[in-house]
Amino acid sequence: MANLLQDQLLKAGLAKPEQLKKAAKEQRQAQRGNAPNTAAEQARLAQQKKIESDRIRNQEQQAQRERKAQAAEIRQLIETQKLDRSGGESAFQFVDGGKIRKIHVHEAQRAQLIKGLLALARLGQTYELVPLATAEKIAQRDPSRVVLLNTQPETPVDPAADPYANHPVPDDLMW
Repeated sequence: MANLLQDQLLKAGLAKPEQLKKAAKEQRQAQRGNAPNTAAEQARLAQQKKIESDRIRNQEQQAQRERKAQAAEIRQLIETQKLDRSGGESAFQFVDGGKIRKIHVHEAQRAQLIKGLLALARLGQTYELVPLATAEKIAQRDPSRVVLLNTQPETPVDPAADPYANHPVPDDLMW
């Protein structure tokens, strides 16, 4: 078919035999040259894909190692700083995950929990009492591990601004 077209171009005088030979030679060289280039290009693309997938996998593994190290650090903080609450006679109730939980603490620990001097941190399936400074360190690393941290309001309440300051609540008020 290409020969028919070439013959017609020669008969019409639109092409010279040298031009046809040159075009055929270029076509053969292009066909030979493209095959290796195509294979080399495919190999290069495959290599790039492999490098990219390796990089992504390495990033995921590094992130997983960092999460494990952070969890171990938090566990160590809780285990070394937890307060002994054995023999606690007072029940302290708190909310965790939408459920009301209860632990037994000493009366002094209960008062410190309410004031915000102590905090509750989750260690596996249990809850431990930790000092405020430790709870803040844990919260910096993973806020979900600190279950209860009562903080004092930063701005003190102005007694002059209280509209009910002149109306004390009677002691014998029954609800």
